[in-house]
Amino acid sequence: MNDEARYEAVSSRDARFDGEFFFAVVTTGIYCRPSCPAVTPKRVNVRFFPSAAAAQAAGFRACRRCRPDAVPGSAEWNVRADLVGRAMRFIGDGVVDREGVGGLAQRLGYSARQVQRQLTAELGAGPVALARARRAHTARVLLQTTALPVTELAFAAGFASIRQFNDTMREIYAGTPSDLRAAAGRGGAAGRTAGSGAGTGAGTGPGGAGADDGSAATGIPLRLAYRGPYAAAEIFDFLQARAVPGVEEVRGPGGRRTYRRTLRLSHGSGIAEVDEPAGLPGRRRPPAGRVCPAARGTDGGWLECRLRLTDLRDLSTAVQRIRRLFDLDADPYAVAERLGADPLLRPLVAERPGLRSPGAADPGELAVRTVLGGPPERAAALVRRYGKPLDAADGGLTHLFPAPAELTGAEVAEPVRALCTALADGAVLLDAGADRGAAERALAALPGVGPRAAAYLRMRALGDPDVGAAAQGSGQERDGYGRVGPAAAWRPWGAYALHHLWHAGLLPAGEMLTGEVSGASGPSEVSGPAGAYGATEASGPSEAYRPSEAPPPSARPVCAVAGRAG
Repeated sequence: MNDEARYEAVSSRDARFDGEFFFAVVTTGIYCRPSCPAVTPKRVNVRFFPSAAAAQAAGFRACRRCRPDAVPGSAEWNVRADLVGRAMRFIGDGVVDREGVGGLAQRLGYSARQVQRQLTAELGAGPVALARARRAHTARVLLQTTALPVTELAFAAGFASIRQFNDTMREIYAGTPSDLRAAAGRGGAAGRTAGSGAGTGAGTGPGGAGADDGSAATGIPLRLAYRGPYAAAEIFDFLQARAVPGVEEVRGPGGRRTYRRTLRLSHGSGIAEVDEPAGLPGRRRPPAGRVCPAARGTDGGWLECRLRLTDLRDLSTAVQRIRRLFDLDADPYAVAERLGADPLLRPLVAERPGLRSPGAADPGELAVRTVLGGPPERAAALVRRYGKPLDAADGGLTHLFPAPAELTGAEVAEPVRALCTALADGAVLLDAGADRGAAERALAALPGVGPRAAAYLRMRALGDPDVGAAAQGSGQERDGYGRVGPAAAWRPWGAYALHHLWHAGLLPAGEMLTGEVSGASGPSEVSGPAGAYGATEASGPSEAYRPSEAPPPSARPVCAVAGRAG
């Protein structure tokens, strides 16, 4: 995409490109998102930037009208497996704030100088500037949603000093922290655009700031932005079917559900609540193959979220994990364009626009649940015995899921213990920016895991959208039974193709319905001592089949989760 095409997107206020690039106006000194509702500036006065941090580094401040820091993140970072893509996922997870640039470089396996050079060359800003933009956004959210004293808030957002905090807020938002809080309280520009959502983080929720001293009880209200259509019912169905009692719960009737879960974070713990967006009154689901765009919010929107944290320094990390769980940084336009070209998927994409590929709030937790197998109640038994209880139960939420290090000596099946040992000692890395190929190979080599479960974890725990059928031979994809399939044409969106096929009934009923991955390894591979968790129960519903068995004719898959496409 060249600058002329970008200017066309700005002129048409095309929200599809929000978060993909930013533009700045040299005559006003501000930078905006492409969909900014202000009068389109003259082309000669416009500069383009690949990131908000790059615009800030060039001396531009954030537009108060469109809040360019509150946009969905770029889907490019989910697709890319190179240094820059991995670095952006690590920075979003707070690694620079916790471990510095040296820690980021060590995780990436490069020198700090190489990381700085590559990020600056491609994004116009180095890791420190990118992390600074993230901290500033967190501070703005806290200013507008809590009554925290400014001093406490500055350190909670990750700033090293009050002076650094004040200088940064003036530079980026052209106002003092007190000005930003007062504007939100008056329902000014900040309050009006709060609902525009949260980019790499979150926008302020209704009621604006300040709220009151009871914010700790109700949680920090956030609006987590997404682009394009969003198939909310499907993702809430997916999470509800897998909710582990004690750690997760879903409340309310369909269409008005609230997903709730506990979070284990770097500085403490938390509880997240995400509301299912209500459908428009009088709207009914369109029949197969026919689409009612207004019912799906084709222009983008947000999910209402509330976070209650024991330590506010974990806010940005918690937001990123919820965004990954709900796949909020996806680009449904690019997915629909690619998958819609396939005759098999075209009607499926039309029926479910904006279908997402759910990620994981805690990759280690998902890995344990996947290898453990079985229905969610099996994982719940593990939680009751080994999970850390909350200080006070909150509805159905009672525990944190046990960390892998806490299960290395537990009475669990040997494959679960081997996985936890590998995660605890670093032999398998499932961090946000981990090398996906290396992680998948390491997982597949563990006893009782195998290639299908490893690919499933690559898709969900590592958020890789480019997961399809195993490649065998000359660039053509084959499913688990040797049949040539069209998965190569789905790249890099194979994960979304799998979800479309599953929803259409073209994958086995147990493939992604209950448990974490039905039939991933077969009961014999997850056996252990009598009475151990994961020792005696089947790994999925009775209608599921093992990889070594031929599936029933009605359940034969077009493609199985057996590896990455290509």
